[in-house]
Amino acid sequence: MDAEIKSKIDQSYRTAEDFTKLYYESLDKRRHQMSRLYLDNGLLVWNGNEASGKDNIQKYFQELPSSSHNVVTLDTQPIIDESTEFAPTFIIQVSGNVKFQENPSKPFQQSFMITAQGDKWKIATDCFRLQDALSLLERK
Repeated sequence: MDAEIKSKIDQSYRTAEDFTKLYYESLDKRRHQMSRLYLDNGLLVWNGNEASGKDNIQKYFQELPSSSHNVVTLDTQPIIDESTEFAPTFIIQVSGNVKFQENPSKPFQQSFMITAQGDKWKIATDCFRLQDALSLLERK
């Protein structure tokens, strides 16, 4: 493997671990600060509901019930392309369990594309989906 590519892969794993820890701590405990994590024109798709722009994303999160997330799996990869050579960009895949208020815990899956903005990482796109087995079976 090319040393430069291996370095980008290693950086993506370190970044993904730090970023997801910050993201879920913010979502569960400091939700009023979520807009800081998104690009000004970031896109959120949450269970099929869309919010675009960090102000609309902040409003969307404020309307969700309180939550507690438990990350089970985490994977990441760098985007290696000329279009992102000036700003490191990574795709992060997360799965785990989430509990909203007093409801039972449910599995979820989430994908992020994050990009470096100076010394901070910002979310360009964020796609969250609860994994409800019954609704998956009904689609067949």
